[in-house]
Amino acid sequence: MTPRAFVPAVILFWACFVAAAQDPARTGDRLSALIEPALRKSGAPSVSVAVVENGQVSFAKAFGSANIAAGRAADANTRYAVGSISKQFTAAMVLLLAEQGKLTLDDPVSKYFPDLTRANEVTIRELLSHTSGYEDYAPQDYIIPEWTKATTPQAILDRWAKKPLNFDPGTRWQYSNTNFVLAGAIVEKVSGEPLLKMLRENVFGPLGMTTAGDCTEGSPEDASAYTRFALGPPRPVAREGAGWYFAAGELCMTPSDLAKWDIAFLRRKILSSESYTQFTTEVKLKNGDLTHYALGLQLGNLRGIPTYSHGGEVSGFLASNTILPNRDGAVVVLSNQDGTELTGTLARQIAAAVFLPDAAMPPAQTIAQVRGILEGLQKGRVERGLFTSNANAYFSEQALRDFHDSLKPLGKLKSVTPGNEILRGGMTYRSYEAAFAKKTVTLSIFTTPDGKYEQFLVLN
Repeated sequence: MTPRAFVPAVILFWACFVAAAQDPARTGDRLSALIEPALRKSGAPSVSVAVVENGQVSFAKAFGSANIAAGRAADANTRYAVGSISKQFTAAMVLLLAEQGKLTLDDPVSKYFPDLTRANEVTIRELLSHTSGYEDYAPQDYIIPEWTKATTPQAILDRWAKKPLNFDPGTRWQYSNTNFVLAGAIVEKVSGEPLLKMLRENVFGPLGMTTAGDCTEGSPEDASAYTRFALGPPRPVAREGAGWYFAAGELCMTPSDLAKWDIAFLRRKILSSESYTQFTTEVKLKNGDLTHYALGLQLGNLRGIPTYSHGGEVSGFLASNTILPNRDGAVVVLSNQDGTELTGTLARQIAAAVFLPDAAMPPAQTIAQVRGILEGLQKGRVERGLFTSNANAYFSEQALRDFHDSLKPLGKLKSVTPGNEILRGGMTYRSYEAAFAKKTVTLSIFTTPDGKYEQFLVLN
């Protein structure tokens, strides 16, 4: 169960979104026009989305099938597994207990579970920030036979948290579900209550998250789980047995209910202001290196806008949750098929469309032109009329031979994805990701005001 990255992707129908940004009544239609083709392209049965703007849910809609065989459509009330997004709820309960004076983030694990490996050296903060060194018990992105049989958190800890550490505590960052199983076990030991009961009493109930709960307490109306093999069609897939994910990834809910949590996060409800500061502060390694991770949250940005995010993946489900504190907004994307990049890709597209409506994206013909230039370079050719004199000098005979010799083995060019754009030196700079059959490379491009290419570099 690994976190899905929040990655760049081609922004579809961008001109439509710029227009829609000035007409809120059209935003829903424009988002639907973005989401529907993305779902079709992914091959997933369904996707369900919620968007928060100005601290309120502004869009909530599901697309596709909750269950293919039954012909049951997904709707905004359909529950999905959110996987590792569950970790931020576990972190919240740790912080709540810290507020109550029942533990501290810097308590050693040995205070609660003294028989675990080097428990006197590992802190709760290191568990919540994936810097403990405890080995991940669930790194696979597919369901393995062992996971179909029920287990317990204690059994997981006995098997994986008694192994030698992968590294000295606080010296490296390595994602590990074991950390959060242990954190959840500490919550239960300190509070004397089941983690799920604490969440219902302190989070789900107060926020009206009526659909939020343990996935093992499922309903026939929940989305069914699917996987795919390579680029094949959706196939029904088994879910993990009870006990496997616990505090690391056991929750199910609708996107709208997850959005209620995001709104509370933005408004600093449930926890104190100091706890939210702890929640969102990047944990650094002992040598000062950055981790880009806080407590159950990834720290990133959307073209300079700070984000708190996390992905989720369990058998048959993918999830993405992104909070944009400087925009008082959030984007939730849930899907009932693993084996795709749909949720992370779509989340970034939606966030850019909603919160950066005026950020100019290159028109389709520009992307096509960049693609054509790159395909020409694969053949050792360049259309010199598209380039400035400086760029033409760069593309010497030697350069063209090297472009041909290094790019041709990469195979067919599959896609060209625009990235960030800035102004520099009186020109427009934009990065692109170019995905070939065998490798993805980065393009670093400058264009002059008259549209000619001053720079066209291919980078690893």
